[in-house]
Amino acid sequence: MAGGLIQPGGAAGGRRRRSRASAPMSEINVTPFVDVMLVLLIIFMVAAPLLTAGVPIELPETAAAPLPQEQEEPLAVTVAADGRILIGSTEVPRNELLPRLQAIAGERQGDKVFLRADGVVPYGEIMVVMGALNAGGFRDIGLVTDPGGPSLDGTSDDPDGN
Repeated sequence: MAGGLIQPGGAAGGRRRRSRASAPMSEINVTPFVDVMLVLLIIFMVAAPLLTAGVPIELPETAAAPLPQEQEEPLAVTVAADGRILIGSTEVPRNELLPRLQAIAGERQGDKVFLRADGVVPYGEIMVVMGALNAGGFRDIGLVTDPGGPSLDGTSDDPDGN
């Protein structure tokens, strides 16, 4: 009776296998990915309001009631069909518009202004005037329209049906 011992690494043991602890990991660690995404989300939430281009304005709705009266009469700036610019009823040359607006803004308590423009004035010209109003210190710009215009549902408030 011969007894034999099986030696580790002998003929019966064959090749040694790697232990599970040193095997390459096939799972993805998502923690750094989540951290980066949360940081980017916070950055975009802070930066998004700063990326708005243009002049902040409050456009009236088509069925809006008249704006309530304030103690100080809002400034009215008009762009006529021929391109003239008027502050109140006084015509102002284009090169003097910004200095006059800045002087008026310094004297006034509020920064509300009504912008009136003829319907044939190009959109770009209105944007130039709105930019000057913004640079002059007026942040609350209201666009003045006539009531009774067309609405998105195709109806009109005009009694003549126009």
